Amino acid sequence: MADDAVKLLMLAGDYVEDYEIMVPYQALLMLGYKVDVISPGKKAGDSVITAIHDFEGAQTYSEKRGHNFTLNATFEDVDTDDYIGLVVPGGRAPEHLRMNPRVIEIVKAFADRPLAAICHGAQLLAAADIIKGRKVSAYPACRPEVELAGATYADIPVTDAVTDGELVTAPAWPAHPAWLAQFITVLGASVSI
Repeated sequence: MADDAVKLLMLAGDYVEDYEIMVPYQALLMLGYKVDVISPGKKAGDSVITAIHDFEGAQTYSEKRGHNFTLNATFEDVDTDDYIGLVVPGGRAPEHLRMNPRVIEIVKAFADRPLAAICHGAQLLAAADIIKGRKVSAYPACRPEVELAGATYADIPVTDAVTDGELVTAPAWPAHPAWLAQFITVLGASVSI
């Protein structure tokens, strides 16, 4: 990856969903993007704990301890003007990240730029008040927050994603192929074989 690679920002926190941070991180790196992953109060080299969510027939997902994900950028050093887009993974991290005023400022800075959020990532979008009048998917348990924030909840299969302008959202990690394909289209990239 070249030093002048196009930069994307990713927000993380403890108990971010394992697949929802690792898969987009690696896929976007593969495409040549530089992806800086940050978390409040942490610096490059620190890590966040991930959680593995699975669908095993219960009324909601199950949760297991995942991996440690090493951050590669320092939260306090981030200038949103350095990035063309933002990625917001889900899991339990958004519920506590949304309480941080600087995180909300960061999300607001991407309201009119490419922004991909998955699963509980919609909690950050709602808290930042940037989805009014938009069509947004999220994990079904986040539907009330999406609708209370003035968005239309996209009730789509767990394997699908929805794009509204430069905002790409999906219900959960089974949507990675659709979500990432739609996000790279919004970024102006393409993949062909």
